[in-house]
Amino acid sequence: MNKKSPNFFASAKKTFIKEINSLTKIPKQVDQNKFNKICELIINCKGNVVLMGIGKSGNIAAKVSSTLSSTGTSSFYLNAAEASHGDLGSLKKNDILIIFSFSGETEEIIKIFPSCESKVKAIVSITGNEESFIAKGSYLNLHLEISEEACPLNLAPTTSSSAMLILGDALAIAILEARKFSPEDFAKNHPGGKLGKSLLKVKDLMISGNSLPITSDSAHMKDVIYEISNKGLGLTLVKNKKRKIIGIFTDGDLRRLLNKKSNIADLKIKDLITKKFQAINKNMQIKNAIDQMNKNKIYSLVVKDEKNRVVGIIRMHDIVEAKII
Repeated sequence: MNKKSPNFFASAKKTFIKEINSLTKIPKQVDQNKFNKICELIINCKGNVVLMGIGKSGNIAAKVSSTLSSTGTSSFYLNAAEASHGDLGSLKKNDILIIFSFSGETEEIIKIFPSCESKVKAIVSITGNEESFIAKGSYLNLHLEISEEACPLNLAPTTSSSAMLILGDALAIAILEARKFSPEDFAKNHPGGKLGKSLLKVKDLMISGNSLPITSDSAHMKDVIYEISNKGLGLTLVKNKKRKIIGIFTDGDLRRLLNKKSNIADLKIKDLITKKFQAINKNMQIKNAIDQMNKNKIYSLVVKDEKNRVVGIIRMHDIVEAKII
């Protein structure tokens, strides 16, 4: 007889309920004045915001530090165990040290606490015990009360870790909003990520300068074809005598023309160009360019500046090559 499999999801639902019920109480637990003072410390910090922890609390501290760094606050994570073996040298007098320790009695941190205190501007802590050594020794302490862990043995850090993570994220987001951190700022800190790249501006990926194919409206077709082939963008911009761009001519236009006429040598390019072409401002985000290309079922956009002058071309090919989509 086959043994009945345990109902894993029934157990998961209990975990969801326990953690969610406990986490919803956090806004009422956190001291508003202390929270605001910590945010002011971070914003006015002239050095780094260093986050310290060990074990599960260390993992949370490292994640929050990463969030702070990516959203405009100079920050790094310091493992408490490594700190006592030389890494304390990374702490400077203008730094703010934020310690994550739910027990507030982490032995590795208590051992180095006096040294840390002498090295940094201020120590802040997030604990689950406001009477603990770390909480009492800190300049400011945020206290979290968790009635029980989601672990049925009430041993494995689960709800407590989630609570510290939420509080750390709340600090990071409060700082982000106070700094007026923009999508463009986010993109600069995430040049290798797909999300960050999608927030880059058109001018960051556009083809410009000598790489732009440009043909005179009085040019012969053989010169137009040469320019399209030579620059390899699948089109050429067409300018008039005043050097103003008056239209574009694509390799698609050329193919359609050859299907209609066998002799195109004597045709004038100014009579064949597309004068009403799709364009985008260079300061728009790449995602706007993608949307515009998809909407119009095209693969290139002419790029203009604030004075409505043509300054470049952006292609779907380059966006794909940059691994944005």
